[in-house]
Amino acid sequence: MKPRRNRYNTKRKLGSMPAEDTLLASRVSYGGNPEHKRNPGDFGLTPPAAHRRPDKSLCDGTGILTRAAALKLLRAGIRQGLVSEQKRNGWPQNIWAVTDAGEPVEAMLENPEQGAYHGYPMPEDDPFRTQILERWRQRL
Repeated sequence: MKPRRNRYNTKRKLGSMPAEDTLLASRVSYGGNPEHKRNPGDFGLTPPAAHRRPDKSLCDGTGILTRAAALKLLRAGIRQGLVSEQKRNGWPQNIWAVTDAGEPVEAMLENPEQGAYHGYPMPEDDPFRTQILERWRQRL
């Protein structure tokens, strides 16, 4: 029997972010991914043509129902310094934040030329989730 593959990227690392890099917060954008939305309308996304993959987590359950809410969290993550060590074209590969309800979310760079991201809630069994929650609480 083939061993089960770890479904979480174990190479994710929080990077450091100098204060001047918070300018990224004003330039970042949220593109979104319809596979992470039950109702993708406000995001300007078309629902997937096929049935949504069951392994994709939904943002709707975290209260992120609008593009404005997603962008606010993305910018908060940058201001809190919750960005990945890995960069592409000057943009962090990942940005993390925590919703008002205490749910950690992860955004992944989808367009390194424009600084556009799509995000999703971090699953409860993701071991990196604990690090994000601890760092978020330290920075409040």
